[in-house]
Amino acid sequence: MSQQPTERVDRDEDRDKDPELPSNEVTEGVDRAPHRAMFRAMGYDDEDLSSPMVGIANPAADITPCNVHLDDVAASAYDAVDGTGGMPIEFGTITISDAISMGTEGMRASLISREIIADSVELVAFGERIDGLVTIGGCDKNMPGMMMAAIRTDLPSVFLYGGSIMPGEHGGREITIQNVFEGVGAVAEGEMSEDELDEMERNACPGAGSCGGMFTANTMASIAEALGFSPLGAASAPAEDEARYEEAARAGRLALEAIEDQRTPSDFLSRASFENAIALQVAVGGSTNAVLHLLALAAEAGVDLDIETFNEVSARTPKIASFQPGGQYVMNDLHEVGGVPVVLRELHDAGLLDGDALTVTGRTIAEELERIDPPRIEDLDVDYLQTVDE
Repeated sequence: MSQQPTERVDRDEDRDKDPELPSNEVTEGVDRAPHRAMFRAMGYDDEDLSSPMVGIANPAADITPCNVHLDDVAASAYDAVDGTGGMPIEFGTITISDAISMGTEGMRASLISREIIADSVELVAFGERIDGLVTIGGCDKNMPGMMMAAIRTDLPSVFLYGGSIMPGEHGGREITIQNVFEGVGAVAEGEMSEDELDEMERNACPGAGSCGGMFTANTMASIAEALGFSPLGAASAPAEDEARYEEAARAGRLALEAIEDQRTPSDFLSRASFENAIALQVAVGGSTNAVLHLLALAAEAGVDLDIETFNEVSARTPKIASFQPGGQYVMNDLHEVGGVPVVLRELHDAGLLDGDALTVTGRTIAEELERIDPPRIEDLDVDYLQTVDE
């Protein structure tokens, strides 16, 4: 269990626990004394037991750099919940590393892991009578799996991305895992020595985080903002940047707000939010795996979405960003100029985004864009973003 903070906000009468919350079934009444005894064994006190219970679903693992740091990310969310008058309960689930299993029979496990992640988080939330969730994702299938679980439970939920890896350096230039994959082909063609490939291998991935291009993880993290599952600006901060831990704390606080307002995924997921997600995916040149995952999320949410919708939205939405693998740049480059909201603003201003779609904050995406006022692409001096008109 994560360490509790040294200071905690006292709960006042306005934050009294809702008598209808699921956790009351295991914390309230004389007949629940044995249940409370179990909680006290883990260090929870009277204040905790009279607070909303927030589950923090954490797929931390040494299997992949995407997830290796997630205990620290989860701890920031945990402390924010604890310090804002909630009762945080952290629990784990699995992950598969697509990058490491790729090219082997092990890749058969990848998509199945999405379902197991969703099932396991759903079961814990149901079985332990949790009031709300912060679901954390790192590697590819974590992302849709966590959101699927939140939709199934329809508990107040916030999706939190673990962040992407920073570029490495080789020969005086930035490199990523994509360069290593390409290097394998270059060696096979006799265009690169094995020694140079070895140097690239040792320098391409300098630390924790998901692959830096607009591959599945970053695509789905960006889509989480467009869907309303994550607050705007949450996706782009690098994994080991202080801003990532600030986002984790924000997610914890927002989960408590959502519990207080009883704001659940069914309140903000709609046909419009899914079309917004598709528009963003097209605009950033995101992974086509998003098709597979968005169809699954829509099915869980009871939203009518089919493959033809992707054709319709794609036909009216231009690609306005140049990120790997189709371009040259990575998520950190987008973060430096304002993150995903920069792209969302461009789409909204061009009439390609439904601004009335609600988000996890309870505000519309248009209201959120107005609040944070991200830069306009036309005012940025970068060559990896274009306006819709360009």
